Amino acid sequence: MNIRQITAADTLQLRRDVLYPNESLEAVMVDNDRDGLHFGVYDQGQLVTVVSLFLGSDSAQFRKLATLPAAQGKGYGKAVLAHLASVCKQERIKLLWCNARDTAASFYDKLGYLKKGDYFMKGGIRYIRMELPLEQHTMTKKFEVIPAIDIIDGKCVRLTQGDYSQQKVYNEHPLEVAKEFEAIGVRRLHLVDLDGAKKGAVVNWKVLESIAGKTSLVTDFGGGIKTGKDLDIVFECGAALATIGSVAVKQPELFFSWVKQYGAEKIFLGADVKEEKIAVGGWLETTTLSVFDFLESNVAAGVTNIFCTDIAKDGLLQGPSTALYKKIIERFPGINFVASGGVSNIDDVAALQEIGCSGAIIGKAIYEGNISMEALKTFL
Repeated sequence: MNIRQITAADTLQLRRDVLYPNESLEAVMVDNDRDGLHFGVYDQGQLVTVVSLFLGSDSAQFRKLATLPAAQGKGYGKAVLAHLASVCKQERIKLLWCNARDTAASFYDKLGYLKKGDYFMKGGIRYIRMELPLEQHTMTKKFEVIPAIDIIDGKCVRLTQGDYSQQKVYNEHPLEVAKEFEAIGVRRLHLVDLDGAKKGAVVNWKVLESIAGKTSLVTDFGGGIKTGKDLDIVFECGAALATIGSVAVKQPELFFSWVKQYGAEKIFLGADVKEEKIAVGGWLETTTLSVFDFLESNVAAGVTNIFCTDIAKDGLLQGPSTALYKKIIERFPGINFVASGGVSNIDDVAALQEIGCSGAIIGKAIYEGNISMEALKTFL
C-alpha cells in the first residue's frame, strides 16, 4: 500500500465509476476541486482509493472518498482517512468532517466519527454530517526509560554497530538484570533475541518467558519474528509487544495484516536508518526507501508504536540522532515515538525527552556505567 498526493484529474474516473456510474467525468467534478488536496492509495501500482481534502482555518472537509469494489473491505479507506487526519494535525486543523451517505455512516462510526445534525437529501441520496475532533496534544508526553537486554546463547550481551564479532557479555543471567531494573522502578524493557535475528526465527523465547513470568515489566520482544507462528510464540511467552523490523520493509502487506489481527497496541515497529534511508538484513543492506515514506505508509495503516535506530550511532556512545528524531516527531505528531541508539549519558536522555520522544531505549550506556541506576531514577 502506498498513499500519495495526486491531481484532481487523477481522481475523476475512479470517483465517477464508484459513486456516480451513470455520469460523465465532467459531471463528477466539484467547483473547488482546484483548491483541494487529492490523495490516492495504490496497491501494486493500481489506484484503488481516492479522496479529496479541503482545508479551512480550523476545520477540513473531505469529499468523494471512493474505493474500487474489488478492493473494498481491505482497509484502504481507513488508511487514507488516517493519512488525512495526520495532514490536518500538521496544519493544526481541529476538526475533520464529511457529508456521508447513510449507507456509509456505520463505517465512520467505527473510526470515531460523530453524527452531527439530521439526515438530509441531496441528488436523491440521503446524507449526514460526520465529524472527527482532532486533539492537539500540547501537553508533555509521558516519557519512559526503556533499558535494552540483548540475548545471545541465553546471555545478556551488547554488540557494537550490530557486529556479532564485537560482542561483550555483561551477565549470563538476563533475569537478574531485568530484576535490577525493576527494583529501581523501571516499567518497560526492550528484549532482543540476537540469535533469532541471525537465524530468522525466534530462539530465546525461554528468556522472555522467564522475565515475563518473574517480573512485572512491560516487555517488548524482537529478533527473528518472520511468521504468524513466531508472533504466537512471543505473545504466549508473555511479551506485551512484538518488535517487527525487516518484515515491515520486505513484506508490508503481511505486516499490515498482523497489525489488523493483533491490534496496533501489540506491535512495536522498528525502523533502522542510515542517512535517513531504511536499512535491513542486520544493517548490511541499506535500501533507497526514505524513513519518512516508510513511516507514512505504516502510520496510515494504523501503526502507533514506533522506534528508530540510527545505525551510524548504535553502540558507539557518541550521542543519539536528536535532529533526525525531532524531524520524525514533527512529521508524525500522533505516534508514540521511541529513540534508540547512541545514548551516551543522562543529558542525552534529557534531550530526547525535551524534543518530545515518548521514550528512549538505552543499552550500552547503562552497562558501561556511563548512566548509573541512580541517574535513571530521575526519569522514572
